[in-house]
Amino acid sequence: MTDLLKDILYGIIHGFRDSILGTVKIFKLDNQDEEEESDRSSEPMTTLARRRAGKRKDKSSSQKQQKNPRVLQRLFLCCGSSGTEVSVWSYIGPVLSWTFSALWILPLFVLSKIVNCFWFQDIADAAYVKSRGKPQLLYISTLIADMSFSLLIQALFLIQSTAAIFLPIPMVGTVVGLIHMCLLHSLYSFEYKWFNMGWEVHKRLQYIENRWPYFCGFGLPLALVTSFHSSVVIRYVVRIHDDKFITNKMDA
Repeated sequence: MTDLLKDILYGIIHGFRDSILGTVKIFKLDNQDEEEESDRSSEPMTTLARRRAGKRKDKSSSQKQQKNPRVLQRLFLCCGSSGTEVSVWSYIGPVLSWTFSALWILPLFVLSKIVNCFWFQDIADAAYVKSRGKPQLLYISTLIADMSFSLLIQALFLIQSTAAIFLPIPMVGTVVGLIHMCLLHSLYSFEYKWFNMGWEVHKRLQYIENRWPYFCGFGLPLALVTSFHSSVVIRYVVRIHDDKFITNKMDA
């Protein structure tokens, strides 16, 4: 048992010693190369060898530095590159994360928008008939163009709200993003009502711009509730599928 402990202790000490000596040896490798090179230069040469050495003398210094860089130089470059990777990733990591989240949300948003046009439109039509009467009918071409442009506007709102988080001023990015989401919730909820009224997209946007304080307050509850969730994808799924505001806005 005692011999086993001695072997273990000896192995630890021996490994520690080699580790330290190996580190120190790095600083001596370049000196060894220089000594070997000086030894080769001091060897007796023939006349032909001296002529060849003289021809190579002008360009030997730069070529040797390129072909045989110093060990310490390599070591410092490796350490510097490792530190640079960590520092660069600390900056681009959040940007890539939010970019991936935004690109992942957009296809989900488009799919949900198409599904909601069929599901939630029935709810909106029933609420509209009870509060305002028969909705206006639109041509298929007008319906497709209106839906496509509205989808583009809402996608831009979503991208802007995500990009607003990266504003360098503290709390300003959060507030700007929250305002964008409030307006997006209001636009999404009131869109069914305005669609049944025959309003085009530019008229809807102008109406929101002229009364933005009201629409910020209308969309604030959903924006606050969904902002508490850490997952951006789940947050937006909850926003899209919360249809209670569609019926509430018919009387608004």
